[in-house]
Amino acid sequence: MPEILEVESYRRLADRVVGSTVVRGWSDAYSAKKLTSPSAWARAVKGLTVTGTSRRGKLLLLETSGVTLGIRFGMTGVLLIDDEAGIDGLFYGPHLFKTEWVRGGLEFDDGRKLILHDPRRLGRFEIDPDLSELGPDALSLTRKQFDQVLTIKRGEGPAIKARLLDQSVVAGVGNLLGDEILFRAGVDPRTPAGRLSSEQRSRLYKAFTATMRSLGGRGGSHLGDHMEARFPGAFCPMDGATMLSATIGGRTTYWCSKHQY
Repeated sequence: MPEILEVESYRRLADRVVGSTVVRGWSDAYSAKKLTSPSAWARAVKGLTVTGTSRRGKLLLLETSGVTLGIRFGMTGVLLIDDEAGIDGLFYGPHLFKTEWVRGGLEFDDGRKLILHDPRRLGRFEIDPDLSELGPDALSLTRKQFDQVLTIKRGEGPAIKARLLDQSVVAGVGNLLGDEILFRAGVDPRTPAGRLSSEQRSRLYKAFTATMRSLGGRGGSHLGDHMEARFPGAFCPMDGATMLSATIGGRTTYWCSKHQY
């Protein structure tokens, strides 16, 4: 799904409509699932001027002259301004655009349109979204905040991969970024978070920050070093060892049998 790096690219694209006023909003029944009705979106957004953009994890926020507008992108959601997509080539999903996959958006006084395109129908519009359910943003996570992510109050805690995917603990890490961070850090994703050594914690934080920086520069969370080995029977691109796979935190996870321990 679009992870924090992709949604950050959406945010930068959405900067183009700052200063524009909404003349019409529309939504289908799928993208309005968190609203009282599709018409609630149309009523709430009309006449609002976009004053800025922000983001918490995978949640895009449009600051306006009135309410804050939130957009979640689900598994395959892409943001477009007219015909320009926030990620190159519509990587997530079927790699093509269809008008029937447009779930709603905003039309502005200058004629431009902000569009949510989502084949899987899991993207959502929100009005004044509740941010209290989300942890600190992964792109600006400090070492102190990262140590808090790894702090388990009782028992050994969940597998570290599952911990990184918990949006209430740290907002923005998805399946691909989680695997890439652990791959670079040399940490087995099944390791209980509460059993990590201080040395493993240091490696993880270094890999966490380096992954966000380097994959952001490359263009997305799908461009990690481990991507070429995300299939059954693959060998680690780092050391040639067999890659293992299991479902961890509800997501299919791949890791090296040799250097991740």
